[in-house]
Parts: sequence; structure tokens; C-alpha cells
Amino acid sequence: MAQDLPILKDLRKLLAFGSGVGIEIGATDLTVVVARVRPNRVGVSGRLVIENYASRPAAEWGAEYANFLKSAGVERCSATVLLPRRDVIVRHLALPGVARKDLENALRFQLDSLHPYGEDEIFWAWSRLAFGNVLVGIIRRQTVDRYAAMFAEAGIAVSSFTFAAAAMHAAIRINTKMAQPPGGFVALGHSESGAVEVYGESPARPVYSVDFDLPPARAAALALSELRLPADTEPRRVEDVLPRPFVNPIENDLSRNARPYATALAGACPRLAPAANLLPPEHRRYSSRAVFIPSIALAAIVLLIGGAMAAYASWSEKRYLQDIQAEIARLEPARRKAELLDKQTQQARQRALLLDDFRQQTRKDLEALNELTRVIEPPAWTNQLQLNRTGARLSGEVPQTSVLVKILDNSPYFERTNILSSTPGAKGEGFMLQTNRRPGK
Repeated sequence: MAQDLPILKDLRKLLAFGSGVGIEIGATDLTVVVARVRPNRVGVSGRLVIENYASRPAAEWGAEYANFLKSAGVERCSATVLLPRRDVIVRHLALPGVARKDLENALRFQLDSLHPYGEDEIFWAWSRLAFGNVLVGIIRRQTVDRYAAMFAEAGIAVSSFTFAAAAMHAAIRINTKMAQPPGGFVALGHSESGAVEVYGESPARPVYSVDFDLPPARAAALALSELRLPADTEPRRVEDVLPRPFVNPIENDLSRNARPYATALAGACPRLAPAANLLPPEHRRYSSRAVFIPSIALAAIVLLIGGAMAAYASWSEKRYLQDIQAEIARLEPARRKAELLDKQTQQARQRALLLDDFRQQTRKDLEALNELTRVIEPPAWTNQLQLNRTGARLSGEVPQTSVLVKILDNSPYFERTNILSSTPGAKGEGFMLQTNRRPGK
């Protein structure tokens, strides 16, 4: 474990990147601080006090706020708003042994016992603490709606409503040296009203945040008692437990302006050090380009995967075609040999059919000649007969040439008989006929 701690610190340092706008709602004024967080340093880009915001038109001080963000170079950055202590009830609960996925259900189960608002509708949020504890903030819905409407009227994009304990706890975790405070501590500062601001942590009480109208020594003694720390523990300055800014305007006195600075830090790195967010999702407005980074990264990954798949598909298709062509080239000699064998087989078949037909032709000729002998019977006679593959030409004498034509056409061996000539003879008619052999006869 001793070797893992430096690695964890280095990882947290690399994740510390972003810009945040913190707005503290005071009794009469709004205090705005812009902070930039980088892995190697933290800086404050500017500080603005919007005086008497409640008695001025929202559009007026909204324009003042917009001009300030533009001058600080963060005009598209949404704000994290620190709510007044009087509006939020803060509880911390010890839930040892409860799995992380079951924490919210465990809190919801006992939520009604954590606030005095009765049947009034509330909003609540929580964040994890050390030693199996959680920090819970509870606020009336009408209070959230009132502040949300006020900032919306002023045209201010707000992404989070949080409270002092959550903001300080989150901001301290950005400082890698204080990410795991050893043993516990008490830190003192001053609020704008002059009260002593006390923030502390200890194993007995993971978060302690309160304002005292007491001398600093007395406030420190009460805090040490609550945190169960030794009475001789030396109080620290609140600006010393927060990440020390590399650049800080002279008007931003961290001993008196720690809370808006801590709120800006919590808004700059919400994933590194999450603070409880009491603003419902439907009221959150993200105008910073940073919120598009996950979507852009996801889109880039999808494009890379799509491009890789397209490239792989193209490469795979080319490789497949090459394999097919190689296989075709390998089988081409066999194909040619098979084609040659098919051609030789066809030629042999044709020769066999020709020889068979030639052998059968003599029989067919004899059958045709026998048929002619049968149909030309006495007293008819022929003196000339020419028989070939397609037909026969014959001449002679017959009682009636037309009767002979009909007999030949009705024969199974001949058809389409034509009279070439017909002349009267001694005992009948002399004739010359051309007849055609039927197919296959």
C-alpha cells in the first residue's frame, strides 16, 4: 500500500484539469470567483462582488456577471452556487458496512428523520466521506426554485447548488497533499460578515463546518472538542488547507474569501472531487465546452472503431479475393484438363451416334424400299427409282397417279409427295413423282 499511494497521487494530479466559477450567495451581495485548475498549479483568474443584487434588476447584474466572465476568458463556463448556511440542513451519517451501490437507498430510508420540514417538498443530495460516512444536505424545494428562477432571470448558467461543508471537503481533495489528511485538523478563517469560519476533519467526525461569533481561540477550542482532537492541536489557516493559488488577485483575500474560492475549485473538477449537488437535473445548465469532451471523445472512439472496421473489411475483402485468385490459379490446370476431357467425351459421343446412325441407315433404306414395293403393286410398275437420305424420285405407270400420291402420303415412311409429271399411257397414266421421307425413316 505504501507503494500505491504515490501512484494514486500522480493519477489525481493528472486528473486535476478544468475551470470553475464559484458564486457565494451573501446577505446582500454575490461573490464570484473564477478558478483554473491544472495538473501542476491552481490559479484565480478574477473576483467580482455584485452588490445589492436583490434590489437591482436581474438583467443588470446578470450583464455585469457576463462581462466579468468574458474578461476572465470563461464566458461559457457554468457556475457552482454556494447556498447560505441558513437555507441548508447538513447532516453526516455513519453507514459502516453498507455497499456503495446501496448508500442512496439507505439514506432515503431514514431521510424523514433528518429534517424538520414535515410534509414540505424537499431536495436532497449527498457525497461520500472517509471512514464509511456520508455528508447529506437537505433544502426546501421552494428555496431552490426561488434561487434557480433568480439566476435564470439574470441569464446565468448554473450547474450546481452546494453548501459550505461539501464545497470545502471537495476543494481540499484537489490538493494532493491534503487528499488524505493524516489524523485530522482544524482550520480557521473569516467570513465577509466578520464571523470566524471553522472547518475541520477527524476520524471521529469526517466533516465539521460552522461559523462562530466568538474569538478565534474559543472557536478553535469548541471545534477541537467536537472533532475529538487533542486540545493542544494547533489550528491551521483555512487558506493553508486549500490548494494554494499560483496566481491570485490582490483583492481575493483567501483568509476572508475561502468559501467562494473553494466553490470554484469544486466546480472546476467535479469528477475528481465531487460535491453534493442540490440542484435538480431539470434546472442544471451546462454551457462549458468541457461538458462536450466525453461526447467528443466517445464520437472519436466510435469514428476510430468505424474506420478500423472499414479498413479491416477492405483489407479482409482484398485478402479474400487474393485467396480466391490463388485457389483459382491452383485449380486452373485441373479445370482445363476437365474441360478437355468433356470435349473429348462429347466428340466420342457424337462419333458413336454418327456410326450408330450410319449402321441404321441401310436398314432404314431397305424399309423405305420395301414400303415403295408394297404400295406400288401390279398392275402399277416403275422403271426408275432414286432413293436418298431425304426422299425418293420414281417414275413408271399406274392406273391413277393421284391415288398413288394419297397412298404415299398416308404411308408411315413418306410425306409431301409431289407430281412432277403425268401423261396418259397404254394401260393407265405415266408418272414421275418426288416424295419426302419422314424424319427417322
